[in-house]
Amino acid sequence: MKLVCYQNVRSQIRDGDLLLFRRRGLISALGRGVHNHAAKAAWWNGDLFCLEVLQLVGGRAVTLSSQVQRWPDSYDVYETNPDRRWPNYDRQAACRFMRRLCGCDYGYRGLAAAAMLHLPVVRLFVRPAIDDKAVDRRPPFCSHACAMADRLGGGVDPVPFLADRLTEPADLARSRFYRYRFTLTP
Repeated sequence: MKLVCYQNVRSQIRDGDLLLFRRRGLISALGRGVHNHAAKAAWWNGDLFCLEVLQLVGGRAVTLSSQVQRWPDSYDVYETNPDRRWPNYDRQAACRFMRRLCGCDYGYRGLAAAAMLHLPVVRLFVRPAIDDKAVDRRPPFCSHACAMADRLGGGVDPVPFLADRLTEPADLARSRFYRYRFTLTP
């Protein structure tokens, strides 16, 4: 973990960069990672925002500085599309997709469906869906929203061998489409 002062690196965070919240909990434990929440960074008129779909709240946009103050040493910043390996990726369209989720409900049923795949007996008999063409009418949960934003808005599937609706924060952290840069401290 590379801790950096938010004010010193704020200008280095770009539209569409991935924000993963580092905290132990059920989601991080089941997902075999250290993150239990995912969001996207977006600039609006000189202010840096955190675009997210949050439990008990739904889709929202809040300043990233307020979240770093509230949860110091918890937000990891991942560069999206490192080294521009995917030249067709559209950062602005991915952010626009996330902004349009503001006000949506949180996808509790989708999260439960993704979690079911971790149950011991279910894991033996059910394979995770890889088809993104199967439209899910349920509201998204955090990492589901980020995967959809990059695939549908940005034009690149960040986790190509897993359906968006089953994507967890740990799946995003392991994706080659993102690269860890630093962890924010106030």
